[in-house]
Amino acid sequence: MIVQPTALPGICVVTTTAFVDHRGAFSRLYCAQELSTVMGNRRIVQINHSRTHAVGAVRGLHYQRPPHAEMKLVRCIRGRVWDVAVDLRAGSPTFLQWHAEVLSPENARLLVIPEGCAHGFQVLEADSELLYLHTHEYVPAAESGASCSDPRLAIAWPLPIIDLSQRDHDHPCIAPDFPGITP
Repeated sequence: MIVQPTALPGICVVTTTAFVDHRGAFSRLYCAQELSTVMGNRRIVQINHSRTHAVGAVRGLHYQRPPHAEMKLVRCIRGRVWDVAVDLRAGSPTFLQWHAEVLSPENARLLVIPEGCAHGFQVLEADSELLYLHTHEYVPAAESGASCSDPRLAIAWPLPIIDLSQRDHDHPCIAPDFPGITP
């Protein structure tokens, strides 16, 4: 596993190598030892799976508020998505900036999204599936989000946004006086 930092502190891309032979392929999805520099004292407490049918569909931008903030490790296990992390951390030098990666089984990338960052993705290939590893269990009362079309964030989605859930549609734009999240 190769950990590559991005321009946004704490957000990184982990690349793995698949072992391919005539039978198919084998790939390591997670290794606590190899990801110890990323994980620190955190541990994975919940694993979720999503499938999204329509090309252009967007899910997000989601995060949990402290004290239930979570780190997410996101991997595409089928299809192809454009995965986005947005820095909402108070005092961060990259506050309100975003980083995106194309995730697919072929490129074997894992996007690490630390506490205080929002996450969303757009489907680039029909019936894409994501595997999410979380460092905190889901707490409905701590759930929050930001509008995926917020002009302050200016996320350059690669396709027109379609098939947005009502919940995601109702996420507000970030208020001008938003102080950020203190994870």
